[in-house]
Amino acid sequence: MNTEHPTTSTPQPSVLFVCVHNAGRSQMAAAYLQHLAGGRIEVRSAGSEPADTVNPAAVQAMAEEGIDISAHRPRVLTTEAVQDSDVVITMGCGDVCPFFPGKRYEDWTLDDPAGQGIDSVRPIRDDIKTRIQRLIAELLPTPVRGDHHA
Repeated sequence: MNTEHPTTSTPQPSVLFVCVHNAGRSQMAAAYLQHLAGGRIEVRSAGSEPADTVNPAAVQAMAEEGIDISAHRPRVLTTEAVQDSDVVITMGCGDVCPFFPGKRYEDWTLDDPAGQGIDSVRPIRDDIKTRIQRLIAELLPTPVRGDHHA
C-alpha cells in the first residue's frame, strides 16, 4: 500500500463529449479540454452516428488556436464510454446517450458546424472554449494566484 503520496488517491476526473457525428463540436471540445487541462482530466469524445472524418472547418478553426486535430477520427458512442466517464456532455444528440445514475450530465446547446465555413465555425469554437474553461474551473478547483479577497 502506497501511503507516501495520499493526494494521488484522488481519481482523475473524466469527461465524455457526445454529438451526432463526432466531427465538429465534440472534437473541438475534447481538444480544448486536453489542451487547457494539461492532462489533468481524462477526455473522450464520441458520436451517435459518427462521420468518416473530422469537419475540415473545425480542424482549421482549432489550428488557428494552435491545436492540431487533423489526425483525430470520429468514434462511435459506446455504453462503456458513458460508464467510464464522470461527466457526460451532450451537444444536440437528443436521447441517444445512455443514462447511468451518479453521472453528471449536461447538454450544451451549440450550433452544428457541419457544412459551415470557417467564419461560422469560429464563434462556435469560441463558445466551446468559454464553456471548457468554466468546466475546468469546476472539475479542478485550485486556489487562484493573486486572489484579492484577503
